[in-house]
Amino acid sequence: MEKTTIIKSGTNPSQRLLIATPTLGIVRMEWSVARHGQVTPPNWSCAFAPIGAVVPMGYLVADAQNIAVQTAVSQNYEWLFLHEDDVVLPPETFLKFNEYVRKDDIPVVSGLYYIKANPTEPVLYRGRGNSYYGDWKLGEKVWADGVPTGCLLIHCSLLKLMYAESPEYIVHQGNNPIVVRKVFETPAKMWYDPESTQYQIAMGTSDLCWCDRVIKDNILKRAGWPKIARKKYPFLCDTTIFCKHIDLATGKQYP
Repeated sequence: MEKTTIIKSGTNPSQRLLIATPTLGIVRMEWSVARHGQVTPPNWSCAFAPIGAVVPMGYLVADAQNIAVQTAVSQNYEWLFLHEDDVVLPPETFLKFNEYVRKDDIPVVSGLYYIKANPTEPVLYRGRGNSYYGDWKLGEKVWADGVPTGCLLIHCSLLKLMYAESPEYIVHQGNNPIVVRKVFETPAKMWYDPESTQYQIAMGTSDLCWCDRVIKDNILKRAGWPKIARKKYPFLCDTTIFCKHIDLATGKQYP
């Protein structure tokens, strides 16, 4: 009888992309329709293709993001897609992110959305302390040094390096402790103001803190992306992925 030899490639296609949705457990109908009504590329369907999902529910944003990173790193995913529960995706989002995954030449790609405020403004930054960056037209691909995590595709080579260099801490799933690492964190500082004789607290957001750490710690170059690391603005925002930011209580969308 002729012998059949099976030669495996050594790669696991089921670990291509992890979709993570930090959520409070309450989402709008509009969000659900947009998320589950996505146009998906052939051989990329949620039933059969290389897509996983993780939904950290009821955690602070940074803790939920770190649970997602823990899953992506421990299960050896290639990419992590962070999609928050108040960001409504355009229907072709997966099609466009699929091209970035296939080309594999840009490690951080963000969609575009605006803050929930009147007047509203894009969550897109070049520099700190100088407001948002607005010198672009809708449909362009814009390089920045600050992008949001509500619709963000990250190559896991960055996350694995940051994970290895981050301290451990514990979050809880009911009564069960989960050990994660502080890849994302919510920056906060407290100081005493002698004029008001009170303590002052300043809070930041995990997205810009993560972007700053990637640049400051030279993560891009050390993770194998030297060409991107040389850019003054190393994170790409694809403004054709134009999302709506939705108020979960009222359904109002921005812009």
